[in-house]
Amino acid sequence: MQLVFKDQTFSFELLRTASYATYGGADLGECFSTAYRIKEGDFESWYAEWTATARRIHALADSALASGQRVSAREAYMRASNYYRTAEFFLHGDRKDPRILETWEASRHTFREAGKLMDTPIELIDIPYEGTHLTGYFYKVDNSGMPRPTLIIHGGYDSTGEELYLGGAAAALQRGYNCLTFEGPGQGSAIRLQGLPFRHDWEHVVTPVVDYALTRPDIDPQQIALMGISFGGYLAPRAAAFEHRLAACIANDGLYTFRFSEMGRPFMQGKEHADLSAVIGHVMKQHTGVRWAVENGMFTFGAESIEELVDKTEPCSLEGIAQRIVCPTLVCEAEDDHFFAGQPAKLYEALQCPKTFMRFTAEEGAEEHCHFGALQLFNHRMFEWLDRALGVR
Repeated sequence: MQLVFKDQTFSFELLRTASYATYGGADLGECFSTAYRIKEGDFESWYAEWTATARRIHALADSALASGQRVSAREAYMRASNYYRTAEFFLHGDRKDPRILETWEASRHTFREAGKLMDTPIELIDIPYEGTHLTGYFYKVDNSGMPRPTLIIHGGYDSTGEELYLGGAAAALQRGYNCLTFEGPGQGSAIRLQGLPFRHDWEHVVTPVVDYALTRPDIDPQQIALMGISFGGYLAPRAAAFEHRLAACIANDGLYTFRFSEMGRPFMQGKEHADLSAVIGHVMKQHTGVRWAVENGMFTFGAESIEELVDKTEPCSLEGIAQRIVCPTLVCEAEDDHFFAGQPAKLYEALQCPKTFMRFTAEEGAEEHCHFGALQLFNHRMFEWLDRALGVR
C-alpha cells in the first residue's frame, strides 16, 4: 500500500497517521495536503510540514474552546495531538534536540485538552514502578463503578500513551470494555522525562500494572487482558509468560525475536568479514527506514553506539519463554509486514497455551504492519476473539 511517497517509511507513517481518522485522530485532507508539501525522504521537511499542520489545527481547537464549541474543540485537539506525534517521529537522531520534548509535550497537552471534553470518563494515572512511576490513562465506560472486563494496552518501539487511545482504547470503550493504557520504559514520558530505557524483561513492567489494576473495584479481576502493539508483540507475550493473572494476551503483530544482529544480516550478504555496525551505518545513509530504526533504537534503548544497540537487543527473544504462557493468546500477522515478516508464525509455533493465529491480507486492505488502513476490521476481529476468550458475550 503506497500513499503519496515512494519512500516506504514515509508512506507507512502517513498511512499510520491517516488511519486514526476512524477514531477522530485525523482528517484525510489535512493528512494528504501535508504529505504533498514534504520533500521525499527528508526528515526536516517531515517535521516542518507536520508541525505547521498541527499548530494550525491546535489554533482551531483553542478558538473553538474559547467560543464554547465543545465538540469542535475536542475533535481539533485530538487531530492536533496526532499530528504533533507524527511531526516528532523522525527527530531522534539527536536526542538533545529540544524539539523532541517540545513537540511531544504539545502532543500530550492537546490530547489531554481533548480528554477533558470527552463523553466518557478519563483518569490520568500514575502506576508505582521501582521507586518511581509509569504514566497511564484509565478509560471508563461510565462512572457506575461496576466491575468490567478491562483491556490493558501498551505500545512498542515508538508509540506514546496518547496514541494508544486511537490505537485501541476508543474501540474498547465502544464495546463495553474499560481500558488501561500506559507508557513503559523506552516509551513516551518514561524515556523523555525520566530517562528510563527499554528492558527486555517486560514482566517487571506489566506486573506492577496488573497490581494497580487489581486495586480498582471497576476492573473485574478475572477478565483482564493485555495487548501489545508492534514491538509490543514481543513485550506483551514476554510479560504473559510470567504474569499469570492475565486472562488473555494479544500480540499485534506477533514477534518472536527483536535483535539488531538479526536485522543486520540481510545487509551482510557477501560481507562475511565486515563489521556489522559499519555495514548498518553505511546502509543508514541510503535507507530511510534503517536510519530511523537505528536512531530511534539508540534513543529508546539508551545506546551510545550501534554496537551497544546490538548488545542491548540480544536478550529480546521468546526462545524458551513462549512455552510458559498459559492464558489464551492471539497472534496477529499482516500479510505484507515490512518490519516483522515471518515472526508471527514463529511465535505461534512456540506457544503451548490455547492459541489463535489471525492473518490480515492485502485483499482486505489490512496487509500493512499492525493493520494500519484497516483498524475497524482489526478491532472487529480482535474483539470478537477477546469476547470469546473472556466469555463476556
